[in-house]
This record gives sequence, structure tokens and C-alpha cells, in this order.
Amino acid sequence: MSPRILLTGATGYVGGCLLRRFEREGLGVRCLTRRPDVLRKQAGPGTEVVVGDVLEPESLAPAMEGVKIAYYLVHSMDAPGSFADLDRRAASNFARAARTAGVRHIVYLSGLGSGGDLSTHLASRHEVGHILRGSGIVTTELRASIVIGVGSASFETVRAVVERLPAIPAPNWVDTAAQPIAIHDVIDYLFAAQACEPARSAIFEIGGDDRVTYAEVMREYARQRRLHRRVYSLPVISGRAWRLFLGILIPDHGRVAGAMVDSLRNETVVSNPAARDAFAVTPSGLPEAIERALADEDHDFADTAWGDVLPGAAPPPWGGSPVRGRLVSSRVEYVQASPHDAFAPIERIGGPTGWYGIDWFWHLRGLLDELRGGEGMRRGRPDPDRLHVGDTVDFWRVERIESDRRLLLAAEMRLPGRLWLQFEVEANGPRTEIRQTTVFDPAGYVGLAYWYMLYPVHRTIFGAMLRGLHRVTQPR
Repeated sequence: MSPRILLTGATGYVGGCLLRRFEREGLGVRCLTRRPDVLRKQAGPGTEVVVGDVLEPESLAPAMEGVKIAYYLVHSMDAPGSFADLDRRAASNFARAARTAGVRHIVYLSGLGSGGDLSTHLASRHEVGHILRGSGIVTTELRASIVIGVGSASFETVRAVVERLPAIPAPNWVDTAAQPIAIHDVIDYLFAAQACEPARSAIFEIGGDDRVTYAEVMREYARQRRLHRRVYSLPVISGRAWRLFLGILIPDHGRVAGAMVDSLRNETVVSNPAARDAFAVTPSGLPEAIERALADEDHDFADTAWGDVLPGAAPPPWGGSPVRGRLVSSRVEYVQASPHDAFAPIERIGGPTGWYGIDWFWHLRGLLDELRGGEGMRRGRPDPDRLHVGDTVDFWRVERIESDRRLLLAAEMRLPGRLWLQFEVEANGPRTEIRQTTVFDPAGYVGLAYWYMLYPVHRTIFGAMLRGLHRVTQPR
């Protein structure tokens, strides 16, 4: 049977999160995408991937066949030229194809904002909703404020500014009211929409439980990251200057973030609470939204197999590869041993066994940690041969362990940031690959300065550790 749900924008942030929710709930979904190779790597086996483009009308009919509900989660803000013109064309093509195919319900995620002086971005978002409703198909338009979630352009903008600036000068819009909403709440609303069979089109305003200013969003993020930041409203700073600055600060999201800057002059707050009555969703407040976003990111990093993400045995770039605000350095050694024999010395690391290279440095680092009030190397490890989640290993703690496959240690020494050390073991033909990966989450600009200044030392000691593991693993 053909899936009754069509999802556009599945390679984007919100669309990707919604696709994962559909798959967890066991719903059949067809995804329309311009990049099928990318999406097939992300989607589950039950998801149908169809090649198409909303700017190419002839490509839409096959994707619409048999569909009852279509999610419109695309925008053109990262495209060159006038994104408003592109969005107008795309929405018109989509609405026309949906009407021809007999689609019964369109669900669209838009932006909050009201009044006659809307930014180009918000005016375009509302125009797209008007075009979709004009198709005659029942359309549910959900208008959201800024979305709090790792990967959201708005959240990444807040993160980059707060993490990298000791003080934050901002235009007048820093005091504009907003109602930020957690990505999980957005997905709950979008998911709930597919279970409804509305008789008429409707616009719902969705927001979190707190009404705050953009300055308060930045202060709350700084508080949870234990960063001391002050936000200054400086009217002399123009929106154009901020757009240029964001393009440099967050190149991955710079174009979208820049397009959104003009929207920050518009209040994005819920004026009509109808969404609370129509959907069984209880949105969280700002502190909970940020806390969950950061916790989700930690969980994603802990689950990452870096052998699948980073290239082969290529040496890491200076300081490591930047991955969502963290610095990741990965190194590889190949040994003539089984995965079981390669993992055994890794599981014995620390304590009486030592760290397989430059052990005097580890004892010196432990002494410095004790002088700063930390535990240093005094804790050792509870068992010389076996490790379990929660065990201490000198000034590290075991976060994950998978026998003969993976060990993840979290540093508990005093640092201007957070540090993880991961070992992955995998059979590779007649040899076994040992991959050692360090992940550093710097606490603002002080953490970045610390990491880059001491990177030659880190590279030396972690490299010596990996070579030591290679040495003790080789057959004698």
C-alpha cells in the first residue's frame, strides 16, 4: 500500500526530526527530496524516498499518488536570490499538484508574527500559508516562534553568539518579546496534526510556556552553560552588520540566520490560545527546552560511532574537526589481533596499568587537578581488568562500554569545558582497527583558547597512548 503521508523537507532540521517520529510510531511515509542519496542514508527501511523538487511541477505527481496528508516543510531562505519569489513559486506548484492528486489535508509549519510591518521572512511564511489554503484543500498552518533544538538555525545562532563573545552587543531587537518553543513540542504538534480530520482550514499559534525577550534567551543559555555573559542593547548596530557577522560566526547557518535577523524586530508571541484546546500538547518553558536540547546533544554524541562519521585514518586537522560546537580529533591504529584481544588492554586502562604512554604526564596532570580541588589520580579504578558504566578510572568516569567494541570515558578533571575519550574496536579484514577519539566541548572563548593553546600537548599524549595500545596488542 502507498503511504498516506507525504513529507517534504525531510533533509532539513524539523523535517528530519518529524521523519524519525513517524518511523518510531510505525507510520508509512513517502519523502519528496532533491537529494535521495542523502535521505536514504538517514531514513529507515520502511520509508519511501521519491525524487522531486517543489520548483519542478512535473516531478510532484508521482510523489502525490495515493497521499491523503501532505506536510509542507520547505523554504528557500538558504537559496541565492529572492527567497520570497522562490517560496511563492514552490507553494503554488505544491498546492496545484496536491489538488490534482486529491490530497485531503496539508500541514504547514509557518512563523509567528502579526501586524502590517512584518519582515520579508515572516511575510513570505504567511504568504505561503495563504497560497496553500487557496488550493481549496483543508490546510492546518502552525505558526511557531524561534525553535529551541540543536540544529535549529535560531538556536545555533544563540549558541554561537553566547559561546564566542565575552560580551554581546545587539541591536534594539534584543528586547523584542518572543515565545520560544522546544523542538520536541513542535514535533508533537506536527505529529498530532496527522491524526486530525479537520473540516476547514485553520491557523494555530504555537509557542512555549514562557514569554521572554531575545536577551533573556541568551542569558538563560549562558546560565545553563555556566558562562558569564552580559547583553547590551546598542541601537547603533545595524541589522546588516549582524547579518555579515553571523555569516562569519556560523557559516553553516549564516544565510538562514541572516534572513531571520530582520524578523527579530517583530514580536513572535501567541495571541490566540486555540492550539492548546485543539491539540493534546503541553509545551515546556524556556529553561526546560534549553536543558533538553543540550541533554539530547550529549546523548547523540555518546551514541556516535566516529568510524562512521570521520574519514578513515586521515590525521585530524589542527585542534580537531568542529562538529556542532565541539572539537573532535580521531586517530586510528591497525593491529594483528582479534577485536577481543585488541579491546582487552583498552578495558584495563588507567589505575595500576597506566595510560600506555607518557605516564609521568598523567600523574602531573592529576597533581595539578588536586591542587585545584579536583580528585586527581587518587581514585584509581575498582577492578584492574573489568569496567562497568559509572566506574571511575583515575579522573575519568565510564559513560558507555560495549564489550570488545567500545569504551567511552568522560573527564572529571577541572577543565574550561567538557572532555570525552572514546575507543572503538572493529574488525577490518585480517586486522583490527582501534580508533581513539577525543571530543572537547569548550566553555566559551576561554575553553577554545585553552584547547588550541594546549593542543600540541594533547596531540602528543593521546598519540602516545594509541601507539602504546598498538604495542601491547601486537603478538609477541
